[in-house]
Amino acid sequence: MKLSLATLALAVASVSAFSPSNPSITFVSKSSSSTSLNASKNKQKIVSRTKWAESRGISGGVATASSVGDILQNDEGLEYIRLAHGDSTADVYLYGGVVTSYIKEGVEYIAVRPDAKMDGSKPISGGLSHCWPQFGPGAIQQHGFARNLKWNVDSVSDTSCVLTLLPTDETKAMWDKEFKCTFTVSLNDEQLDTKMHVANTGSESFDFQAALHSYFTVSSLENLEISGSFAGKEFLNKMVDGGTMQTEDRSVITISEEYDRVYKGVNDPVLMDKGTGKKLAVLNTAGWEDTVLWNPYGNEGMGFNNFVCVESVKFDPVTLEGGSTWVGDMSLKPSSI
Repeated sequence: MKLSLATLALAVASVSAFSPSNPSITFVSKSSSSTSLNASKNKQKIVSRTKWAESRGISGGVATASSVGDILQNDEGLEYIRLAHGDSTADVYLYGGVVTSYIKEGVEYIAVRPDAKMDGSKPISGGLSHCWPQFGPGAIQQHGFARNLKWNVDSVSDTSCVLTLLPTDETKAMWDKEFKCTFTVSLNDEQLDTKMHVANTGSESFDFQAALHSYFTVSSLENLEISGSFAGKEFLNKMVDGGTMQTEDRSVITISEEYDRVYKGVNDPVLMDKGTGKKLAVLNTAGWEDTVLWNPYGNEGMGFNNFVCVESVKFDPVTLEGGSTWVGDMSLKPSSI
């Protein structure tokens, strides 16, 4: 017997105009069996989440309690998973394997551009978007193919999900390699955790680049500071003569022009928004060695003034032998300035 659970306001409205509009929720699939014990636990869960939502004046997207951990659909038919833990929620889209929202205590930290297509017609412009197996232009399509293919659901719970990407006829036509990519997203009390796991399932080695093309909300660029181990590091400035190596003399970066910079050996950026008083540490603890800063300064259509891309990158190609693996761990830890 399938339980019918009451509705509660679980997903908060984004404080940023560049988060995806709260979708009407359509259930795709989730099987469950019920016992009196499960029913009791579910009732307790509903009460707890309802109190949490009401205490924070949550409005906007409305989800049923059973929708947490389910595969849902947005208004355009794209499937996604909503995770929840304590005062946090996250949305993870199967198309592209993209995390499009991370809300903690009613504050949205991940941005999606106002010009983003949420119908699968092109990669989602925003979120924690995958650039794999190529970063930037190269032998295959821009930023690789991982961001515009549907990932498979390996496992899912209320607080975490595991997505996988395997070779298809489409990928082999572009990049004839045997691989398995796994992307894990999970919520805990303090942060959102991600793990990118690349396995060479064939016998021949291959090279790849990887990045999380991460978009973050800001109240305004004039309020934004990005700190980290930037001072003294070389960076590739793609805005000068098609790409010029320069040396950074600042430890705190501010943006007042168009940015497209690859900072080699910097993987500890912290975003500080003086307009909202929020702080976000990007914790790259494995694999991600470099940071890209990108902003299309002056482009109103992209909503340049309310987001910044601070990307976790492995810029130098990884050579992965047959049977070997590579792991990239990145977490987002919010706090106050």
